[in-house]
Amino acid sequence: MPTLSQQPSPNQTITLPTARTESSILRDGSTKWDYPSPQQFYNALVRKGWETPEEHIETMVEIHNFLNEQAWQEVLKWEKRATDNTADVQLARFKGRPGELSPKARFWLLAGWLFPSRFNTEPPFDRHDWIVRRPGSGEEVRYVIDYYSAPPEPDGSPVFSLDVRPALDSFASMKERIALATEEVWADFRETKSS
Repeated sequence: MPTLSQQPSPNQTITLPTARTESSILRDGSTKWDYPSPQQFYNALVRKGWETPEEHIETMVEIHNFLNEQAWQEVLKWEKRATDNTADVQLARFKGRPGELSPKARFWLLAGWLFPSRFNTEPPFDRHDWIVRRPGSGEEVRYVIDYYSAPPEPDGSPVFSLDVRPALDSFASMKERIALATEEVWADFRETKSS
C-alpha cells in the first residue's frame, strides 16, 4: 500500500481526523492491516481526481472499512473450504482496480443489456484483487472482489453487494468455484423438490 499523506490537501476547508483504525485482517503472522484515516482517504480521492465532498469523508471511510471487513469474511468462507486453519490466513497484498471490469462483471453487464428486466445494468463501482496467503503451505491465492451499489433502503440508507470469489487462474480455484456452484444448484433443487 502506498504511503498516504496525513497533511491537508490544498483547498481543503475542513480538518479531517488522522487516526487510523486497525482491521481484523492479518497482514503477516503478527500484525493486522490498518485502514486509512479520513485525511488519507480524502487525499487519495483528490489525487485520483474524484469528486470529494469533505463533509462526508468520515462516513465514506466507515463504509469503506465495513465493506472490506465483509469482503474478508467472504474470503474466509472460501478459505474454510481449503484449510482448517482460517485464523492464520493472511492478506499478503491487494490492488484496487476501479474502472477495470472483471470478466464476470462484464458477463452480467451483457446479460443486463440483453435482458434489462431480469439483470442489473449497473457496473460495480469498484474492484479489488486480494492476494491471500494460506497458513502452513504459504500458498498464495488471488481473490476478485466486485463492489456493487444496490437500491437504498426506504430510509435512504445505502445498500451494497459484494461478489467475492477466487480468481480463475488456477485449477484448484476453478474446481472450488464449480463445486460451490454445483452445491448451490443441488440445494435449490432439493428445496424445490421437497416443497
